[in-house]
Amino acid sequence: MKLYSTVEKRGEAEQIIEKSRFIAHVLPVESREEAEAFFAEIRREYRDATHNVPAMVIGDKAQLQWASDDGEPQGTSGAPMVQLMVRQNITNTAIIVTRYFGGIKLGTGGLVRAYTSSAKIGLESAGICDVEERDALEFSIDYKGFHRVQNHAFGEGVELDQIRYLDKVLFTAVCDDPDQCLAAMQGLTGGSAELISRSRRRIKVPR
Repeated sequence: MKLYSTVEKRGEAEQIIEKSRFIAHVLPVESREEAEAFFAEIRREYRDATHNVPAMVIGDKAQLQWASDDGEPQGTSGAPMVQLMVRQNITNTAIIVTRYFGGIKLGTGGLVRAYTSSAKIGLESAGICDVEERDALEFSIDYKGFHRVQNHAFGEGVELDQIRYLDKVLFTAVCDDPDQCLAAMQGLTGGSAELISRSRRRIKVPR
C-alpha cells in the first residue's frame, strides 16, 4: 500500500536564468532537525551566495510545512517550493536553493518560476519514489532449500533481504501478498521453511 512519495537519495541540479545561477540541493529527511542540519551545511558551503532559500515538508500527511525566503521578496521563493512538493504529494524532503545574483532582476513572477523550476530539477536529480508498506516474513531454512528459493523467479512482488548464513540460512522476504509468499516458500522447500516472525516494513519503490 502506497503511503506517500519522497526522494530516494541526495540530489543536486543547477540552471542559469537571466545570468543568475540557481543550485538546488535536495535530501530525504525524517525530522525537522535533520533538515535544519542539512540547510546549515549548505549555507556554510555556499556562504558567498546571494541567497540560500530553504523549504521542507515532513510527515506521512505532510504535517510540517516550512520555508524561508532568505531575503528574496516575501512569498516568491520558499513558499512556491513547499507548494510544489505538496502538489506532487512529496514529503520527508528538504530542499535548499542557492542563488548567485547575475545582475538582472526577475520580478515577482520570474522569481516564483525560477525557484519552482529549480526545486523541480533538484527533485528529479534526487529521484522521486513512492514509499509503500509491505509485509516482511523472516524465515529459517537449510542451505539446500535456500538455494531453491534464491534461484526462483518471484517477480517484483517479493524481495529477499537480510540474508544471514548460520547453521541454517535466515532471511527476510518482503512481499505484497504474504499468504502467497508463504505458500511459495513452503512449496519450494517441501514445507521445511520455518516462519520465524512477521512484521510490516516501509520501503522505497522507484517510479
